[in-house]
Amino acid sequence: MAHTHEAAHHADDHSHDHHGPEKGWRRWVYATNHKDIGTMYLVFSLIMFFVGGTMALVIRAELFQPGLQLVDPMFFNSMTTMHALVMIFGAVMPAFVGLANWMVPLQIGAPDMALPRMNNFSFWIMPFAFTLLLSTLFVPGGAPAGGWTMYPPLVLQNGTSFPMLIFAVHLMGASSIMGAINVVVTIMNMRAPGMSLLKMPLFVWSWLITAYLLVAVMPVLAGAVTMLLTDHYFGTTFFEAAGGGDPVMFQHIFWFFGHPEVYIMILPAFGVVSEIIPTFSRKPLFGYDAMVYATASIAFLSFIVWAHHMFTVGMPLAGQLFFMLATMLIAVPTGVKVFNWTATMFKGSISFEPPMLFALSFLFLFTIGGFSGLMLAIVPADFQYHDTYFVVAHFHYVLVPGAIFGIMAAVYYWLPKWTGHMYNNKLATWHFWLSTIFVNVLFFPQHFLGLAGMPRRIPDYSTQFADWNMVSSIGAFGFGLSQLLFAYIVWQTARGGVKASAKVWDTATPHGLEWTLSSPPPYHSFEVAPEVK
Repeated sequence: MAHTHEAAHHADDHSHDHHGPEKGWRRWVYATNHKDIGTMYLVFSLIMFFVGGTMALVIRAELFQPGLQLVDPMFFNSMTTMHALVMIFGAVMPAFVGLANWMVPLQIGAPDMALPRMNNFSFWIMPFAFTLLLSTLFVPGGAPAGGWTMYPPLVLQNGTSFPMLIFAVHLMGASSIMGAINVVVTIMNMRAPGMSLLKMPLFVWSWLITAYLLVAVMPVLAGAVTMLLTDHYFGTTFFEAAGGGDPVMFQHIFWFFGHPEVYIMILPAFGVVSEIIPTFSRKPLFGYDAMVYATASIAFLSFIVWAHHMFTVGMPLAGQLFFMLATMLIAVPTGVKVFNWTATMFKGSISFEPPMLFALSFLFLFTIGGFSGLMLAIVPADFQYHDTYFVVAHFHYVLVPGAIFGIMAAVYYWLPKWTGHMYNNKLATWHFWLSTIFVNVLFFPQHFLGLAGMPRRIPDYSTQFADWNMVSSIGAFGFGLSQLLFAYIVWQTARGGVKASAKVWDTATPHGLEWTLSSPPPYHSFEVAPEVK
């Protein structure tokens, strides 16, 4: 097993490449240690989170009042496209890959990831991909304005930025595929003796399933954008009706990637929450096996629901019925998970530290996103909701209090382990409350706007939508500014502070935490700390 030998060669070494110890910048450029690479992914994703967030604030500033105030409509459309691409491929996915790099080897008892150099390569592709993507803002014709879905013929009008967009997407895809292969090989080949698959922590399970999804769907996206490229430059007519092609075929190919993709962004968060809720409830997870099977079911079903994004393209009734019912079926395993998390907390000795607060907020707000998703699955209703702000509200409830709160919960949960220092509990609690309040002020009114008929991706709107848009924009700026606090807390903790003991989660008091030295925290559902008296 050459890869395990190579991994052992790099084990527990924060500063080695093949040629021995490195200092300063070389430590990061040549990093093969899973912890260093995990850190680089997390820092990169935090930077991209602020870049993508700034784009969102441009959108919300323009929508603060009806009329065209701040930006050119074309630039507004560029912002909606770039915000989505940066947040999905630059913030959420690299953050989860960073968590996987840090925690998967530790949780399965492996010395490192199976393929340490490929690990380094898959990280370093990302900064180049995003430099390419963001530099489209400076080319003639401006950044892509065809939406992150890249539908033809709209995306083909992007001029100079079009090939840059395609190449950037290819690079992101290559990075994701390599990262996913690494996770699969590590988990399948490098578990400690005695750790069978059904003894793995749920975070590891969620990532194993996510990695298989990535390997399956990223090549589909690569195929779709390559066909776009040949249509534009080489005279093919895959999506060109005049040449016998079909633009709707692009939507089918894109969403066959795009729907599993949204589960790629949420399944690792399910894993994180499945670690945190048992820890802070001082109870083993309720229904471990059911959780594993539910995660696998969600992943399987995600492949057969793609056309629910396309109910309005004129598909036959049988197709509409199939995709409607299959979409509703996903609610079953998801409901199992929500029930099990709730049952885990039942009669637990719960303490409300920042990781648990984010996990609880995740549980409640993600469920709201799930319910609006069920509404969107109903075909005749979807004819009304489609391409309105109701859809925007739905997927942001799944992605912000879902995926991003999951990431924040994970950072607060594992930061003491990563840095050896305890974060500022009071500031972290403030960060939680500000984020939770403002995320609802931001996205909840968008349900009302959508039901009243406000379309998506527009810089101007009818005056009847003015009030709720103003509320939504206030929420956006509140939420965005609150995240500066998060960056400060992470930076402060990394620099130093109260030394974290290995037993940091053990004892809760009415006034928060006391750092005591009794028993270790339950890192997964099989080691449970004694109930707090």
